[in-house]
Amino acid sequence: MHLKKNRGMDLVHRLSLLLQAGMEVNIHEAKTHLSRLLQRVANGEEITISRAGVPVAKLIAAGPKMTSRPMGMDRGKIWIADDFDAPDPELESLFYAPLMAEPPKTAVQRKKKRKK
Repeated sequence: MHLKKNRGMDLVHRLSLLLQAGMEVNIHEAKTHLSRLLQRVANGEEITISRAGVPVAKLIAAGPKMTSRPMGMDRGKIWIADDFDAPDPELESLFYAPLMAEPPKTAVQRKKKRKK
């Protein structure tokens, strides 16, 4: 019976550790006291969850719900040129150069030519 009292004291002690500000808890404590931890996070605290003393996750508040933006809110602020998708001859020449053109010689080909 004496051991059960000590276990109860240990649980209270661990609970007091959960009440520290800017706290770090292990995974077992996080699972056991998740609702309490979430309440603290909702009040603005950040809680780090660790595995074997190594931080693996951080509980933070989700923030306000994002609202959708109304359509046309930037009307008149931006413009797109009429020819924005027109082909660029210089760029096309890089991709579609004549296939009959002689490819550049490699260093090995140049050395073979010199030896002859």
